[in-house]
Amino acid sequence: MSPPTQDPKRLRRRRIEAGLNQKELAEAAGVSPSHMSLLERGLRGASPRVLKRFTETLNCEVEDLMPPEPEPREDEAGAA
Repeated sequence: MSPPTQDPKRLRRRRIEAGLNQKELAEAAGVSPSHMSLLERGLRGASPRVLKRFTETLNCEVEDLMPPEPEPREDEAGAA
């Protein structure tokens, strides 16, 4: 099982904002509805090709579907 590359919550939010259900986005991205469900639950990672299809369908950038950058911890910020 591959770790998720995309942020499942961001992917789901973008899909809902686009007015699509999982089956519709799955068809547009060329994946099965069951695979789409695994992607949105964070149990599978999307390939670069599938991420590109998501961005085309959802009218967004790949970065919009990725996890946010972690905030530096205070103890790490001063250590550098």
